[in-house]
Amino acid sequence: MPSILLVEDDIRLSSLIGKFLQSNNFDVTSIHDGKDVIDYVRKASPDLIILDVMLPNVDGFSLCKQLRKFYQQPILFLTAKDSDFDHVLGLEIGADDFVIKPVEPHVLLARVNVLLRRTQQYINKNIDEITLGKLHIDKKSRLVTLDEQKVDLTSHEFELLWLLAKNAGEPQSRDYIHQQMIGREYDGLDRSVDVRISRLRKKLGDNTTNPFRLITVWGKGYLCSTTAWN
Repeated sequence: MPSILLVEDDIRLSSLIGKFLQSNNFDVTSIHDGKDVIDYVRKASPDLIILDVMLPNVDGFSLCKQLRKFYQQPILFLTAKDSDFDHVLGLEIGADDFVIKPVEPHVLLARVNVLLRRTQQYINKNIDEITLGKLHIDKKSRLVTLDEQKVDLTSHEFELLWLLAKNAGEPQSRDYIHQQMIGREYDGLDRSVDVRISRLRKKLGDNTTNPFRLITVWGKGYLCSTTAWN
């Protein structure tokens, strides 16, 4: 259950937002005074902070500046000021998004979910090791094992497997793979990606006629299975 710190001095509004987010499976802690925020965040490290701009003792902009010295998770501002200046200032000091008061609960929920998804994708795509069943890929050592047996891959084959595995379960288009692997746009003729996929399938014990590990998704690209490595 993702944890959210809600910093809002309007107790009634804070209660309404908190209850709504809790009903959507978030663990919500509410703070009503800016002076209590820094210590709490250092101790609890919530997954996301919803931060009102106008607060007693310490305003939201000042808090955001202080938080960004040690806190890397998303910060979403609540503001009654619908002005470009406030938005630009907030982004410059480290805010990730804004919601204007009066708050529409489902809009707030959508913004929260987008920020958390984005953060999770960043974390997932900046790891050094991937394990899918009996397939293990170590990016630092560039070692690949399947069922505890080393799989010898060329540099290009390793990079292609890493790209597919870190996005396991999501089809990757040939255009995207080509851009990442070759460094230029796909011209519709170059078959180098297809050749590398074919070689990878053979080395990873996939069925080249009816692949079940590195799957061709017609019209979308290639997909690394999340379940076919046991």
